[in-house]
Amino acid sequence: MHNYKMILQYEGTRYQGWQRQDTTNNTIQGKLEDILKKMTGTSVKIHGSGRTDAGVHAKAQVANFHLEEAYEPYKLMDYLNQYLPEDIRVIELEEVPERFHSRLIAKEKIYTYRIDQSKVADVFLRRYSYHIDQKLDLEEMKKAANQLLGTHDFKAFCSNRRMKKSTIRTIYQISIEQEGSILKLTYRGNGFLYHMVRLLTGTLLEVGLGKRSASSIPSIIESRERENAGTLAPAQGLILEQVIY
Repeated sequence: MHNYKMILQYEGTRYQGWQRQDTTNNTIQGKLEDILKKMTGTSVKIHGSGRTDAGVHAKAQVANFHLEEAYEPYKLMDYLNQYLPEDIRVIELEEVPERFHSRLIAKEKIYTYRIDQSKVADVFLRRYSYHIDQKLDLEEMKKAANQLLGTHDFKAFCSNRRMKKSTIRTIYQISIEQEGSILKLTYRGNGFLYHMVRLLTGTLLEVGLGKRSASSIPSIIESRERENAGTLAPAQGLILEQVIY
């Protein structure tokens, strides 16, 4: 059995997320598996490092899959890119040891969330940022972000109310940087729950808009209740930047 690792870029705007679904074939995983089945003549299961939501983008999603027959990596990559839609691309592909699993051995993930603060929404950024024309208190947002760092039970920042697995995660860094009219929030952690980054962003934005205080963060975490966290920030501003092994 041969194990192949690939790094993907995709614009998630018109897809129903990463994970293959029975009700639609319009997913990233589904597109990839269908093309590999066409090439190899057998069903192929692709494992992604994580399940990005509908509308979320990736600069460097990592995935792996197994094939019984050996293929030259460049042939697999060329074939995939020939038949994939233009908004999905395989940018690297290589054969790796059998033990490699894109999700199970991932150590860290880095996400960014972009907010367009121009007075009028930039047409060319509308698919990759969330437009807010109100002034944000960045210092308060940074204070709130600092209280999210470390290892906590982040159940309050998870949309899956039936989550049975551990909701304990570690956030190593949250940076908030102004780049012209774009405010970029960068999250680095050992893993993120369902909707976690978007809920963290929504909460930080509420702090920035004066709707809640930075000092409220510890009580939100301690409550473990989703309704105590902020609103869910829209999907289009979120990008999976890197997976670290």
